[in-house]
Amino acid sequence: MPELPEVETIKNELEPFVVGRKITGVKLLWPGMVSRPSPDEFVSRLRSRNIAGISRRGKYLILGLSGGDALVMHLRMTGTLLVNPNSSPPSAYTRAVFHLDDGTEVYFQDLRKLGKLWLVEDARAVVGKLGPEPLDDAFTPDVLKQLLNARTAPIKAILVDQSVIAGIGNMYADEALFEARIHPLRPAGSLNQEEMERLHRAIRRILLAAIGDKGASVLNYFRPGGMPGMAHVQFKVAHRRGQPCPACGATIQRIPVRNRGSYFCPRCQQ
Repeated sequence: MPELPEVETIKNELEPFVVGRKITGVKLLWPGMVSRPSPDEFVSRLRSRNIAGISRRGKYLILGLSGGDALVMHLRMTGTLLVNPNSSPPSAYTRAVFHLDDGTEVYFQDLRKLGKLWLVEDARAVVGKLGPEPLDDAFTPDVLKQLLNARTAPIKAILVDQSVIAGIGNMYADEALFEARIHPLRPAGSLNQEEMERLHRAIRRILLAAIGDKGASVLNYFRPGGMPGMAHVQFKVAHRRGQPCPACGATIQRIPVRNRGSYFCPRCQQ
């Protein structure tokens, strides 16, 4: 969290504020968030650079800069980007502030200090090992079958493995598995063709619907303007332990899968 729909929403809503603007300064309040290069070099190299574009890869946000460099951001569990937040003084959780030439300020806030920043010549140095994008046209049921074939790990663990498929995290994996009626502990390679096609459809539908709802504000996620997303209102199982399943009325359960909490319906997902 944030996952693909939240980062896609941030990208879409941040774009009109930052693309075409010049970075006039960066204030690092938590230098430890900079992975590459050194914090001092990070700040000096960003100054006076124009932001040429913004994109997303998996859960990473990528700002293309004049001169060819890329500013790569990962919000991790509790990070969010806010444009000109109203809090004065800034929140105690503000870790970096990016000042732009028109007076816009972009605040990187992060409760747990887990977010990361990279300034690299090529974004592939950071995101190059990610798996395919689940919303790309090239991500077909056959591709999913190839990714899962012969894997003995639980399907939930495979879905959240970013080297297999980029961008899916706990919430949307749980929702997709519920819609496809697949238990999170099923060995990934045991799915038959029908189940594979159901899961493929569920992944894409769940992610697209969540983007339409501007992401899910179940923890610390807010959109750049400070508004919450509403995708969590549509959740059927995620974060609903102890509540009745909307399909059959059974009690939603939560179990650990490779140290990740996983929500499912024991009746619909046998």
